[in-house]
Amino acid sequence: MNDPNLATWLDRLQEASFSQGGQAVRAAYPPERRMTGPQLAGYLERRTYALASSTRADGRAHAAPTLFTIHAEAFWLPTVGGAVRLRNVQAHPWLALSVLEGEHDTHAAVLTEGPAEVLTTAPAEVHDATLLRNAGGTLDWATAWLRMTPHRLFSFAEHAWQEDS
Repeated sequence: MNDPNLATWLDRLQEASFSQGGQAVRAAYPPERRMTGPQLAGYLERRTYALASSTRADGRAHAAPTLFTIHAEAFWLPTVGGAVRLRNVQAHPWLALSVLEGEHDTHAAVLTEGPAEVLTTAPAEVHDATLLRNAGGTLDWATAWLRMTPHRLFSFAEHAWQEDS
C-alpha cells in the first residue's frame, strides 16, 4: 500500500465527503479532530482489519471483521466462499467499513462506504499486499474478493491520538 498518491486521494475523498455531509456530520466530526491525508494513509497502512457492514437480502444488518487492503482507490477484502457478506453484496451492492483503534482520549476511527462488487480474483498487487498484511498467514481460504469503491470517508481522532501519530 505504499502508493505515494494514497494520502492525496484519501484527503480529497474526505474533503468531498464532509462538503456533502449535513450539519450533524460536521458537528460530530469537527475539522480539528479529522485526520489529515498523511495521517489517514499512515493509519490505514497500520491497520489490518476493518468491520465490514452489509445488508442481508431481508434488510437486516450484518457486520463481521475482515482483512483489507487498499489498491487503485478501492478497498479489497478477501472472503471465504459462501460467506454471508458475499450474498449480501450480491443482493445489496454496498458496504460500509469501520476501522477503529484505542479508547477514550486515544481513540481514532475511519468510516467509509460505497458500492461493492463480488470478484473471483484480485490483481496480483492486491493479493501480494494482502498476504503481507496477513502476517505470515496464507490466503488459501480466500475464494472470493469484495471490492468497495468508497464514495464517502470520515475520520475522527482525539487530540492525544493525533499527538502520537
